[in-house]
Amino acid sequence: MLWLVISLASFIIQIAFILIGQYRHPSKVVAWMVILFVFPPFGAFMYYFLAKDYHHRKKIKRISRKIRAMELGMQNQPSEEAYEVLKGSLQGYPTYLHYAAHMPGVVATSNNKVRVLTNAKEAYEALLATIANAKHHIHFQFYIIKDDQSGQRFLQALIHKAREGVQVRVLYDGLGSYALSSSYRKQLQDNSIEVYAFLPVFVSFFDKRLNYRNHRKTVVIDGEIGFTGGINIGDEYLGSDRKLGFWRDTHLMVEGGSVAYLQSTFLDDWLFTCGQKLDDTAYMGRVREESGAVVQMIASGPDRTGKAVYQSYYGGIFAAKKRIYIQTPYFIPDQGLSMALKTAAQAGIDVKIMIPDVSDSKLVQLASLSYIEDMLEAGIRVYQYQKGFMHAKVMIIDDVIGMVGTANLDMRSLFSNFELNAVMYDYATIVRLETDFVQDMADSYELSLDVFKQRSKWEKFKENVARTISPLL
Repeated sequence: MLWLVISLASFIIQIAFILIGQYRHPSKVVAWMVILFVFPPFGAFMYYFLAKDYHHRKKIKRISRKIRAMELGMQNQPSEEAYEVLKGSLQGYPTYLHYAAHMPGVVATSNNKVRVLTNAKEAYEALLATIANAKHHIHFQFYIIKDDQSGQRFLQALIHKAREGVQVRVLYDGLGSYALSSSYRKQLQDNSIEVYAFLPVFVSFFDKRLNYRNHRKTVVIDGEIGFTGGINIGDEYLGSDRKLGFWRDTHLMVEGGSVAYLQSTFLDDWLFTCGQKLDDTAYMGRVREESGAVVQMIASGPDRTGKAVYQSYYGGIFAAKKRIYIQTPYFIPDQGLSMALKTAAQAGIDVKIMIPDVSDSKLVQLASLSYIEDMLEAGIRVYQYQKGFMHAKVMIIDDVIGMVGTANLDMRSLFSNFELNAVMYDYATIVRLETDFVQDMADSYELSLDVFKQRSKWEKFKENVARTISPLL
């Protein structure tokens, strides 16, 4: 009997720790409780190593103080020209205009040139061409870098520039790139390229930070040209994966004032990863003088105050008057975003959501499908992309706001990961995104509520299980 009492007391203590530690996130409480009940010892082990609040770490507090100082310095200080352009672009959207102009740590710049890249072939060619023209430095950061043909192309391109005397720095996520070979890293290092893993798996596991990943994809060349979006480095992004097939993604190439914010975000991640503080001014390029697209780069993550990417999504949904178009590979919204989307549809706004038919994660796909019936019942039109794998992270609000970046519309991206999104107020860019969306609709199957309801009880059960633990996916 004594062992039973001890086991019960231990179980109660574990529940108490979960309730106290996750009281701000009720959905996570439910997820952890389910895992604890189903796998008592393993659940407690997982919680201890994966659920540590990132903000409590001393290093995070130190880095966060630096970033908050930057945010305070930038707050309420968009350029006058950008603010005027914002007023013109967001005429009739006073609430979002106020939000966009006063977003902490985010400055709108009005002198940008934006190029939309809709697949890895386009993105890789643009990246390699820009790398080949680098004169001073290359900052190269991805969630996933693979040692395959694509990875080798970039490896050789970076080595070539390093041998020319260009400064090259490489960051990759320790979990996302866990399979990256030691020989790949050694070749970089042997050619005077600085390379670091963001939270290596072994270290972050025992330091209880494995759950927090750097999902950003940032490349900055000479402080003047930047890239960000959904594409990583690997052959599957070119369609080599037989299961996934064609990889549909959206990436951006930008020039102008917004590149400085991309650069700043990379330098923050570099400081966090290796402790080396680089002189910001030495890596900021010439500022374009001519007018162009208005762009805001929004970084979000455990090192930042607030949830800027989440707030931009939420604010955009409530600002919409005509349409909301969303593309995301993983659709796991929290209760607030889910209600916002359903309310918009019920108010007569054209809400369309596009998700993949074939996914790279069966569990995440099941969780995503668990939300679809509610969406369809609210009048939201849902499409499953058929041509291959839909990996783009895009939101379009009317003809005035376009968002492209690294953040999926799921709770991991919105609340745990280090992410980076670009918000654009340029009509031509938004029209391009809409054109791509319409083309993707032609390559998709629209789900019907009546047909969707007919899926088997077993499928619904699996979806409900996946949904229950989805806050942790």
